[in-house]
Formats: sequence, C-alpha cells, structure tokens
Amino acid sequence: MTDNREKLGTMDIRELANELTYQRYLMNKGQIQGLFSELNIPEYLALHVIESRGAASEENPGRTYLKELAVKMQLTIQQASKIVGGLEDRGLLIWSHDGYGSEGTYMIITESGQKLVLEQETRLKEYYGTVFEKFGRENLMQLLALMKQLEEILDSSFGEKD
Repeated sequence: MTDNREKLGTMDIRELANELTYQRYLMNKGQIQGLFSELNIPEYLALHVIESRGAASEENPGRTYLKELAVKMQLTIQQASKIVGGLEDRGLLIWSHDGYGSEGTYMIITESGQKLVLEQETRLKEYYGTVFEKFGRENLMQLLALMKQLEEILDSSFGEKD
C-alpha cells in the first residue's frame, strides 16, 4: 500500500489524471457486470429507485415520477423513458400518468419487478459482503464519501476552463 501511495505522490497532474480515468474505467467496467443476468445495471438501479421512492412517498404512495427517476439517475427524460419503457414491456412496472399526462407520468413497480429487485439485491449482497469484510466497513465508508466528494468536484469542474 505504501509503495502505491509513494508512486502516486511522484506523479504529475497528467499522470494522475490518466490514472484516475483508468481507475474509473476499471470500476465501471469491472466484474460487477457478471452479477447481472436478467437486468442490466441501469435497469436495476431504475427499479431500485422506483421501489424505494414509491415506498417512501407519503403524498403518492407507490408512485415514482419519471422526472424524479431522471434526476436521481442523472439522465435525460428521454433516457429514463427508454429504460422505463423496456421495464414496462417486461411487466416489471406499470407506467401511467396523472390526468391527461400534463401533470406527469409515474411508475409503480409490479410484484415481478419487486421479486427481481430482491433477487438482484441478494446477489449483490453476497458478492459485496465478502468484499466489504476484507476491505473493512470504515474503509468503505471513507471511500464512498471521498468518491462522492470527487464526483461532485468533477461535475462542478466540467466545462470550467483554466
């Protein structure tokens, strides 16, 4: 571990930028893809958001609005619609609208959608349980906080010029 830190400490900004890009690529590409068989990662995340937001909504129990999903997943409405349309075609959620649709469209997860989310969560829990045990809870919490902080800085810096 010390060798890695020392190596990183001697890198210039170009080398650090390349290493950060490479590490983000590896994390996104990673073996996690193999843990998903019936859903891809965006579909799983969408179902998870729809289920958790719907369950937490006091105003509209069970409902998650398309705009909420798009904001949470940092997608355009069109991208979110494409994911939701595919999930609806497979019977994993019901997609409807308030009034004539001008008040917004919402999704409600179906029983088969809930079952699939639970199965996927179980697979992820089994895999990550071992990883978290080896890495340590405190390390994980610290890493997630740092990743969130870095992502916020990357997002805010995107488009800024020197």
